[in-house]
Amino acid sequence: MKIDTTRFGTLEVDKCDVITVKDGILGFEHLKRFFIVDPGDQTLILWIQSIDDQSVAFPIIEPKFFQPNYSIKLLPAELASLELTDLTDTSVYSILTIPKIVSEMSANMKAPIIINNKTKIARQIVLQNNKLEVQLPMYMELRRYIVDYTSDDSIRTNAGRNENIASTHDDLTTPEISTTATATEHH
Repeated sequence: MKIDTTRFGTLEVDKCDVITVKDGILGFEHLKRFFIVDPGDQTLILWIQSIDDQSVAFPIIEPKFFQPNYSIKLLPAELASLELTDLTDTSVYSILTIPKIVSEMSANMKAPIIINNKTKIARQIVLQNNKLEVQLPMYMELRRYIVDYTSDDSIRTNAGRNENIASTHDDLTTPEISTTATATEHH
């Protein structure tokens, strides 16, 4: 099916990629159908795009990339609501908040979106762990990843050239990224 989005233009979405967020996303409980968009910019940021309101898309990131020890524990009723017995076949995403000052971006570690990869049923669940942050600062983590990723890529593709590639990675401060705040400021 074709979906006309305000952020990404017209996208072709396979019906098997549609995610049903049973209770909606906090603050957007009326929106139930979503799909994930990878803009291909290698920043680790994906988007969960609403099908029900094509102007709504949330930037998301997998916590495992910047917090390898991040783990979630669900109550039996929460597992059952996702048609799961354990977390082996799931994807877990944190919603990012990207304000106008991009360096203040944060990830909600306390209320991740958990997707059953087989059934495509998902829920945003507020976890019981009080040590998890609702606004974990993310800007420097993403900058480090971009520099590391591009540095490794540069070594493979530009062997022998001595360049300071860290200075070329200001793409997280471009106006294009800062405009992403519109869909996320509602949190």
